[in-house]
Amino acid sequence: MTAADAGSHSNADPGAKSLRERYLLTIEEITTRILTGKQVISKEYIYQILVEQIELGTSEIFEGCLSETVQGVERTIASQPDEVKQAKLKHKLNALAWIQTALGTLQDERQAVAVVNATIDRVVSAPAPERLNILLQALDPNQEHKLDRAQIQLIVKLLQSVANIRLEPADFEQLRQLSLGLDRGLKVLPALEPHLVSWIYESGQQIGFGGATESGPWSLWASQIERPLIQALFTTIGRQQSVSDVSATKSSGDEGEWTELAIVLQSIQLALVSWFDGQMYDRAWGQRMAFSTLITFAAIWCELANGVGRATGINSSHREAIAKACFQVTLQILRSAAQRPNFPLYGGIFAAFTGETLRDTLSYFDLPLKQVAGTQEKGRLLTILGYSQRSLGQIDRAVELHQEALEIANRAGDRPCEIANLNHLSRMSIGQKDYQQAISFSQRALILARQTGDKLGEANALTNVGYSEVLAAHALDIMDEDVYEQNISYLDRGLKLAETLEDNQSLALGYHSLGLAYLTIQQPEKAIEYLQQGTKAAQAVGDLYLQGLNLTYLAEAHHSLAKNKTAVFYSCLAMYQLHQIGAKEWRQSASLATILQGRLGAEEFQAILVQYRPNLIPAIGVDGYDYLPQLLLKYLDGGA
Repeated sequence: MTAADAGSHSNADPGAKSLRERYLLTIEEITTRILTGKQVISKEYIYQILVEQIELGTSEIFEGCLSETVQGVERTIASQPDEVKQAKLKHKLNALAWIQTALGTLQDERQAVAVVNATIDRVVSAPAPERLNILLQALDPNQEHKLDRAQIQLIVKLLQSVANIRLEPADFEQLRQLSLGLDRGLKVLPALEPHLVSWIYESGQQIGFGGATESGPWSLWASQIERPLIQALFTTIGRQQSVSDVSATKSSGDEGEWTELAIVLQSIQLALVSWFDGQMYDRAWGQRMAFSTLITFAAIWCELANGVGRATGINSSHREAIAKACFQVTLQILRSAAQRPNFPLYGGIFAAFTGETLRDTLSYFDLPLKQVAGTQEKGRLLTILGYSQRSLGQIDRAVELHQEALEIANRAGDRPCEIANLNHLSRMSIGQKDYQQAISFSQRALILARQTGDKLGEANALTNVGYSEVLAAHALDIMDEDVYEQNISYLDRGLKLAETLEDNQSLALGYHSLGLAYLTIQQPEKAIEYLQQGTKAAQAVGDLYLQGLNLTYLAEAHHSLAKNKTAVFYSCLAMYQLHQIGAKEWRQSASLATILQGRLGAEEFQAILVQYRPNLIPAIGVDGYDYLPQLLLKYLDGGA
């Protein structure tokens, strides 16, 4: 409310006018005390005066009076020629600034209390099945007034107080559980906080969040606490076992356990994201890790929700309420991810916390996303889910996701997302050998990207146009080199634009496409050059799927040059990495490795693996190296 508003309001209401006059007098008295210097006046002292003088719900009136006073002094200074009097008036402005600071503090505190009171009112007045969900809504870090720990502690006290009022026994017990859960969650945090990022420095190796074969934080965190649900969850993740089984085996519907878990997981998530975002020496890496952290925690909540749905030990009403609350937290985290500036429209979900794609959890996102309206955020999330489903070989599902994302992006006016999905659909069409459709999608993406100035979309569209044109010509057995040179020029232009933008994801795709184009027209030497660069670029952005594909085609290029030893190395490396992320293309690499094994003989093939052991172990570890023979047998047996 402005000073004018306050004034006009006071003219209409005698009571408000007297309040306005009293506030103007209070401002004058505080200013006089500061300027006379008869006693030491601190900002804290001023704050206490304001607490006593400003009635609840009237701080805007006081703010209007203060603004009116400041403006009056400023006008007087501007018209005052006497420098001595000007100096005195400037001192008065400084005094008024002290009052403004104290008022800001008071308003923030009263706003915080108002948010807490509103939360308590919503929780208590809600039907019992909705209370947990509403409480977790209040903890959403995406909201304008995010609750801090002091506010959460106040909620604990107020919930306990409300629970002592006359309530039905079941209501009393539920509110007591919720307040105890919040309180326990807050008390767990001091034990965890020293270890939230310390493990990163202590690991002495590439950062990852895996389990038995990789240094990670889960077991460390589990050892710091004794709370059953949280400890079981951390231990399970550390062992790379099913998270959903943790909640599926629950036999109690104590909602306090879930509020406790929400406090702890959110604190860990926020601390990690903040730490990764603060890595100034490698901002791109830090942002990728921060995004991966969000997706990982969303996946954890998804799995917990699915597990609760199978928890026959919990009665149906509690089971439904807890599952709904878990899905809501999933959506909160996904919204946080979708709002990030580094949202990967041209990449997929590859979680750093497991060192592999979320192949067991991607499908879980379908249910919570179906609960969301067709918003820009949903369009973006469907985009990366589509890319990830493609990496898992779920082409039909990937196409559905990209089509839906395209429609949402179009309605929402999200042009970068719309262009990205046209580009993804072009790649899908290439995979389905529908080259004319691929050309159509990529040309639409190119036109729209140039119209809107989306250079990243243009780089990817140029790459797709060139790649689909090369494959279309090759499918028709066109032998004219000029045709291929013209089409490859699109790929070159896309690559150069990606280099200018310094976008590694687009670079990885550009190198990959150029490598495949040269492999298609039987120029394996050039193909190897680009595929090697593509492998490095894909590794830089953490795109394990594209990295594995590059390794596959490197193996084929070396095989075509009769460089069998190198082909064995690349085919086995690609086979293992693609299998680890659940990509169906592992069988393509396994097929080549099997052919090489048959041609060279088992003994020589094994000798080559031994020769390349020092190169394989840094990439896939000792366990991965030892698993290669079993993986080849799995392929021969027709395993997926």
